[in-house]
This record gives sequence, structure tokens and C-alpha cells, in this order.
Amino acid sequence: MNMFDAVAGVATTGFDEIDETRTFNRQLAGLMATIPPVNVVDDPVQIRKDRARGAGPFPVPVRLDEAVDRTVPGRAGDIPIRVFTPEVVRGVFLHLHGGGWTLGSAANQDPFLAALAHNADVAVVSVEYRLAPEHPYPAGPDDCEDAAAWLVANAQREFGTDRLVIGGESAGAHLAVSTLLRLRDRHGITGAFRAAQLIFGAYDLSMTPSSRRWGDRNLVLSVPVMTWFNDQFVPGRSPEERRDPDISPLYADLSGMPPARFVVGTEDPLLDDSLFMAARWRSAGSPAVLEVVAEAVHGFIAYPITVARQELARGFAYIGAVVHDEARPEFRSSTEDQ
Repeated sequence: MNMFDAVAGVATTGFDEIDETRTFNRQLAGLMATIPPVNVVDDPVQIRKDRARGAGPFPVPVRLDEAVDRTVPGRAGDIPIRVFTPEVVRGVFLHLHGGGWTLGSAANQDPFLAALAHNADVAVVSVEYRLAPEHPYPAGPDDCEDAAAWLVANAQREFGTDRLVIGGESAGAHLAVSTLLRLRDRHGITGAFRAAQLIFGAYDLSMTPSSRRWGDRNLVLSVPVMTWFNDQFVPGRSPEERRDPDISPLYADLSGMPPARFVVGTEDPLLDDSLFMAARWRSAGSPAVLEVVAEAVHGFIAYPITVARQELARGFAYIGAVVHDEARPEFRSSTEDQ
């Protein structure tokens, strides 16, 4: 793939991969039909317990001994973080997990974060931010902001480098953008993070056209499921109130943002969120790559399919390229022709 293709939003997917992905999607739809959706269960504590034992769309979480649990200071008390530190550290990746601001944990993707650490030579700091509905907005964003501010101030002392990258998946991508905006607007911090990796993020909680038009079809997300997640995070707010830029960063002034890499699948109801955000990112003067993966569903990188392995390799290569350059690098796609 050349740079034009990446910026234009084209991701290389062969016919074999498309067929495999479509087959997997049918299997996933069958599995989802046997699991009560989160909006029907309507009990976040029970859903977390069920997912911890693998009773959901994702495998049982695997905890790795190499991870170190510690805390950093936050306005509401100490914030737990989970840290992976490879033998060679060229940079630090601040990771914000997904889960609709309601589910998930910093400890739910240890193999992925360990692989990122070792393949990209980055220490990975994953934030255990507070979850809704027990802690609705702005609790989670506050924790992410505080953890990021701590990292900016302490990365050199803690990890021997100030080459920082931020990112996350789904709600984590939303929180990553929100965190960058808060650092700029509340702390006057721009340029501390060299880049952002933003995977199938939700950037408009009033819902973009692809979300609103998706319907009841449940491929991890559906309109009822997305509505439920949004209602947990920002209860009682009208669609217009949810367009507050601190809630829906698609509506924010995006000037001064770092280079970003956006990734989304065509079978993800959040497709427009990435399409629109990448366009606004570039129009605000910041470089952005948008990679759209044919037939991929929301959360696809967690599944044992070829497009997931391909994306993980691209993501690791991109982050590694960002932190290995001695000078602040010119932005380029991780899939650019050599």
C-alpha cells in the first residue's frame, strides 16, 4: 500500500481474507444470537462477571505475570495502571481499553499489550479508569486525563524516554482523543504525544448515520446495544447535550492534535465515526491515516482471523516506527511501500 491509498482510506484485503472474514461474521452472528445482549441483561456487574469467564463475544481474559500493577495519583484518588516493560524501551504507549465506558479492564488484554510492548519496543501503560454506570461521565475521562498528565511529567524518569504514543480501541479510542483535547485545553500541553493509534472508536455519542441506520443486527454492536452503552456513560442527556465536545470529540476544535492512525471495518456500525473524525483531523491541519478493513466487524482485532493478524502487525509497526525515530518523525503509514 502506498501513502495515497492509506490516506484515502484503503486497506489491502485479498479475496481469501474477505471470504474468511465473511464466514467468521456469520459464525459470530450465530454466537451473538445465543447470548442475551447487554441491553437486555441491563446489569453491568453481571455482564462483567460473565465476560470474565468467557460468556460473551470475546475469549476468557488471560493474565500474564510480566505485567506490573501499580497506581498513579488522580483527582479522585489513586488510579490503577497495568505496566508492561520490555527489555528495550524506545517509547511509552498509553493504552485506554474499550468496553463502552462500562465494561472491560486494563487486565483484559494482556497478550495483546505484551505483544505490543515487545514488538514495538514500548513500555505499555494501561489505565484502569473508573467505569459507568457506577461512575458516569466525567469520571472515566478524568482518570485518563490525570494518568496522561502524570505520564507526560514522569515518563523520562520512570521509563527513560519521553517518546509517547496514545491509543485505544472503541471507547478507549474515544477516551484517547478526549485526553489529548483535555491536555491541550486544560494543561496547555500539545506535542507531548508523538502520535495516536485509534481503533474503531466512537466519537459522536449522539450517533453518526452509520450507527443510527445499523438497526438490531448484532455483530458485537447494534443500535440497542450502542444506545445502552451511551446511556450508562452519559445518562439523562439529550442528543444535543451529547454533542458537547468533551463528550463527543467529533465536535471539538481538533487543532494541535498529533498525527493519528484510524482503523475501522466496513461491518462496524461505528464506521462513520472514523470516516468523519479522520476527515476533520486532516482538515484541522493534523496528519491522519485512515485504514478501512473490508468486512471487518467491531472488535475484529480480538478474533483469530487473518485481517486481525494483519492489523496487529500494522499497528505494532506503526507505533514502533514512531518511537524509534530520533527526531520527531514525518508522519507515514505503517503499510507504506518500502
